[in-house]
Amino acid sequence: MSWLNKLGFGAARTDTPSMDSSSSAIAQGPDDDIPAPGQQFSQFGAGCFWGVELAFQRVPGVTKTEVGYTQGYLHNPTYEDICSGTTFHSEVVRVQYDPKECSFDSLLDVFWDRHDPTTLNRQGNDVGTQYRSGIYFYTPEQEKAAIEGRDRQQKILNRNIVTEILPAKKFYRAEEYHQQYLAKGGRFGSRQSTEKGCNDPIRCYG
Repeated sequence: MSWLNKLGFGAARTDTPSMDSSSSAIAQGPDDDIPAPGQQFSQFGAGCFWGVELAFQRVPGVTKTEVGYTQGYLHNPTYEDICSGTTFHSEVVRVQYDPKECSFDSLLDVFWDRHDPTTLNRQGNDVGTQYRSGIYFYTPEQEKAAIEGRDRQQKILNRNIVTEILPAKKFYRAEEYHQQYLAKGGRFGSRQSTEKGCNDPIRCYG
């Protein structure tokens, strides 16, 4: 998303965001948001969150998606902060899903299919720690499934997977223009389908 910086969205900072101990403690705390009744949360980092969000929007049983920042050391970060490369946040999609209609394993399938989990802090031309591969779990069952899924994927790819699997931490919702970005038209104003089960190719930048 470096082109956004050229347009004035989240231009890289020249200063270092203030990260005192209290700020870090809040940012490193658990996600205290509560999903809708009967629903569960999961978080996935797989590069630029625009295309990742659209992929999850299309999954039957997924009832809500939000893009945001997590796993960093700054409370209430902005996109500009994330782009500075100093806060260690990851761009993620927080997925809310109905476990009666959508298994966590099916979400993992989308995650593995959507990105290259063997490239450290990079997806294509997007480079930086904010683009790292990560599965951030809310329950022991999610953790177990994530580890088992990673091990299966490791055998399939026969390359070292660098995906981090960690407890979900505080989720900071990204700025509104990032939310459902591709569904709203993306860079070129061409809306992409969020229909459940849709297999149209995802154009990551619009």
